[in-house]
Amino acid sequence: MVVGICQLDIRIPENHSLKGKRHVIRKLIDRVRSRFNAAISEVGDNDLWQRAQIGICVVGNDHRHINSSLDKIIDFIEKMNLIETIHTEMEILTVSHPMSFSLEDDRLIEGWFNKG
Repeated sequence: MVVGICQLDIRIPENHSLKGKRHVIRKLIDRVRSRFNAAISEVGDNDLWQRAQIGICVVGNDHRHINSSLDKIIDFIEKMNLIETIHTEMEILTVSHPMSFSLEDDRLIEGWFNKG
């Protein structure tokens, strides 16, 4: 399993209120979600009028495809001309042995939470 994550630090230059910021961010998030198979959300700088941090996540099984997908999403966002990108940080993780639980593990966990 390959997981691509990206954080965009952005500036919204012509904005003068949190309401205006929410409008721009909502438009950006909705367009990315409708065009790409990716998770996207505002993850920081929530109370600043002209700044925001956007988190994006893509999951698949091919490193090159995940890298390409994140590059296309970032390019798409920049071409929307709603925001200015200040900083982009991207990381691609490969998980070769995902954690799994057995029925016995579930019973142990359930017993731990039901301790009285």
